[in-house]
Amino acid sequence: MKKSLIVFLVLAVCSASVFAGGNQESASGDNSLEYIKEKGVFVLGLDDSFPPMGFRDENGEITGFDIDLAKEVCKRMGVELKLQPIDWDAKILDLNSKDIDVIWNGLSINPERKEKIEFSKAYIANRQIIIVQAGSAIDSKADLAAKTVGVQLGSTADDAVNNDADTMASLDELVKFQDNVQALMDLEVGRIDAVVVDEILGRYYISKKEGVFGVASESFTEEEYGIGFRKGELAFVAEVDRIIDEMVKDGAAAAISNKWFAEDILLPR
Repeated sequence: MKKSLIVFLVLAVCSASVFAGGNQESASGDNSLEYIKEKGVFVLGLDDSFPPMGFRDENGEITGFDIDLAKEVCKRMGVELKLQPIDWDAKILDLNSKDIDVIWNGLSINPERKEKIEFSKAYIANRQIIIVQAGSAIDSKADLAAKTVGVQLGSTADDAVNNDADTMASLDELVKFQDNVQALMDLEVGRIDAVVVDEILGRYYISKKEGVFGVASESFTEEEYGIGFRKGELAFVAEVDRIIDEMVKDGAAAAISNKWFAEDILLPR
């Protein structure tokens, strides 16, 4: 009788533990990884005019460094990658409404965004540089006084200029564009005097327009890129980070970086 009672009590305790664990997992509300795997599709939101991270090639196909990185992550996760161009200024709204699953396209990590979304580990360093026409006398933030400057709406370049009170007060006008390519086109034809933009994009764009642009010696903020996820989706974040760590270790990430930058520019993880 005693032996039977002991067995019963052990089984009851084990069952209660399993049940409690299940309830705890359910209570956390984080079924983010299961959600992606069950639907079998990983929807990546991007600005499709942000070379070399994500942009359209001469055939209209979306390509880039972040796209290649995401393709390999999805392959290892066993899900399909779907690329979804978005209005960059509405990126967090699109993420939270589940129109997309991640924001992955040269997304700078900053305190304001961290309050609204989760971030992966940082994977590339970046800064906000000042691009001008070749031969321009503009070489510092002070030289922007009484000038017309362009930025992408909702970008960290926009934040960098607005948060620099002295520079902002000195400008003639800050013009906000839907994308950086439009801003750089206006700079090229002289409609604006400078563009503040991510160095990753700026240097790439300049390399395609030799002799057209220059870069000021002084820059704005230094920052790092990360992948943006919905708040609380820590299981999904952890799995993507784990796979990218694996890609760094086995050389797959370095191969992708070398394809786009001719060197491995990924941050240590």
